[in-house]
Amino acid sequence: MSSERLAVVAVVGRPNVGKSTLINRIIGRRSAVVQSEPGVTRDRRIFTAEWADRPFLLVDTGGWERDPSSTFSEAVRHQAETAVSGADAVLFVVDGTASLGEDDEGMAAVVKRSGVPAVMAANKIDNPRREMTVAEYWSLGLGEPHPVSAIHGRGVGDLLDEVLSVLPERQARPTDEPNRIAIVGRPNTGKSTLLNRLCGSQRVIVSDVPGTTRDPVDVDVELDGVTYRLVDTAGIRRRPRNSDEADYYAVLRARDALSRADAALLVVDALEGATYQDQKIARAAAEAGAALVVLLNKWDAIDPEQREWTEASIPDRLGFISWAPVLRLSALTGARIGRLGAALELVLENAGRRVPTGELNRLVTAWADAQPPPPHKGRRCRIMYAVQAGVRPPTVVLFTAGARLIPEYMRYLERKLREQYDLVGTPVRFLTRRRTRNT
Repeated sequence: MSSERLAVVAVVGRPNVGKSTLINRIIGRRSAVVQSEPGVTRDRRIFTAEWADRPFLLVDTGGWERDPSSTFSEAVRHQAETAVSGADAVLFVVDGTASLGEDDEGMAAVVKRSGVPAVMAANKIDNPRREMTVAEYWSLGLGEPHPVSAIHGRGVGDLLDEVLSVLPERQARPTDEPNRIAIVGRPNTGKSTLLNRLCGSQRVIVSDVPGTTRDPVDVDVELDGVTYRLVDTAGIRRRPRNSDEADYYAVLRARDALSRADAALLVVDALEGATYQDQKIARAAAEAGAALVVLLNKWDAIDPEQREWTEASIPDRLGFISWAPVLRLSALTGARIGRLGAALELVLENAGRRVPTGELNRLVTAWADAQPPPPHKGRRCRIMYAVQAGVRPPTVVLFTAGARLIPEYMRYLERKLREQYDLVGTPVRFLTRRRTRNT
């Protein structure tokens, strides 16, 4: 995981200029909705991207237009403008094959008023002969229109070099900084109450209104003699089309906090049990590589007969993180808070666990002998050797020959590794490097 604050790049432009296609090209997967109908992308979505060893966040926005007949135009304009005002840089996308339009000029005016540095991408320029068609976009006053083809990847590398050049300097975390713990969860689950309990003071404003906490607050606390840096974030909530700006920024900062965290505390409201939204947050934490502890907060407030239902909601919604310990506590009264320090120490220790290469290879060989990799498309896979490539989370690279390893077999190896070393509280990643006939 990164130890720096991730810069935010807002991708804006009128409908159907290829913003989502460009984002898919940058992040390397087909995640944003791509369709020929203008305005398909209506909600802001946030992706992690990386170029030249620098990670950053991309915010995908809907198409900016003044169409009074469109039900969504006003809301989409508002979302795009909100994304611009909260960004470190703007990637302004235009259709290089089309004439400059009023919506291009309107969005450009918004960007210029914001004062946020901008880079312009003139998309759909598939060959050098078309590059002269983008000249009129100089008149927008946002600098050079960089000719690119999102579909074919032409010019995208040079474009990203330009984007990185306008981002703020990287702010690295000091090496002596305590482990960072992100407190995440839906609004009003008791995250700020938990932080205040750990700090012993009313450090963060708490109210009964969901989403009261707007800004992440970093504070150092000591648990069982160990110092941790806690980050309290506004609750991650659903993103409706007319979402409040403050909650949008809260989502952005919470995901940023997860990307920088060494561990996360997922606060679940025991009165409501684990929900679909808790599931999404847990998945985001696991994908970020953070060690994880699930906190069933407000445990003392539920009736004994309801506890069985609440307990059942954990494997039902959060079964994919069955490796994460679950603590039942009350941030308000302090009940069972004393168990938190030991839980954090355990999951962080496991997240940093290293297995010697020789030992790892002996284990993987034994597991493969006991249950050989299944054939794929009529061919067998042979695991040549294994090496641990990193920690936090523990990451194992398998060098293979023959057929590909199917995901089910990777999960089998993960399960065996967890059983061997009791890797409670940490994600475990398996990667493969396949030897081809030419190598």
